[in-house]
Amino acid sequence: MSPGQLLKRLGFTNAQLSTPVRDLSGGQRRRLQLLLVLLDEPNVLVLDEPTNDMDTDMLAAMEDLLDSWPGTLLVVSHDRYLLEWVTDQQYALLEGRLRHVPGGVDEYLRLLAAGAGGAGGARAVAAADDDAAHPSAGADARGARKELAALERKLTKASARVATLHEQMAAHDPSDYAGLAGLHADVVAAQAEVTELETRWLHLAEQLG
Repeated sequence: MSPGQLLKRLGFTNAQLSTPVRDLSGGQRRRLQLLLVLLDEPNVLVLDEPTNDMDTDMLAAMEDLLDSWPGTLLVVSHDRYLLEWVTDQQYALLEGRLRHVPGGVDEYLRLLAAGAGGAGGARAVAAADDDAAHPSAGADARGARKELAALERKLTKASARVATLHEQMAAHDPSDYAGLAGLHADVVAAQAEVTELETRWLHLAEQLG
């Protein structure tokens, strides 16, 4: 992608392309820093809390970009969704040691609970061991949860798009038939996208119970 395409992928508008760096927000500066790194076409990225200072839309743009990154990605983050969305394997610091957690953040939380001791801890260890014995099932469930969360965000944006188009139609010149027809076509397409996303969301929700 060109620098301009990357900027748009990271949520920058055309109007912001001429904005001085000193006037950018913290999240925008962080995205610009990532852009400068990506332009060097590295095959390994090491990112420490890359989603700090970002709103929901920018988080989505960042996650989608990192998820499609073809190289190796090493991420340190407290953002559970980011870790499960853009990485294939997760590791946690437990008792001062780095430990592989095939079950992802869910397994990490169970291991923390197990460390508290007692009967509840024993059950937590058993649950973690059970996930380790069935890694493919756990991976499938995590993948479904990731897609479900992404669908929810896409649905929010698509529904907002439909509402915006309806507002534009209401405010449009009623004598401009061609313009109204174009807006109507946009509404139909946007509503079709919402319906498709809702159908997929319901299917995944049923799978996950």
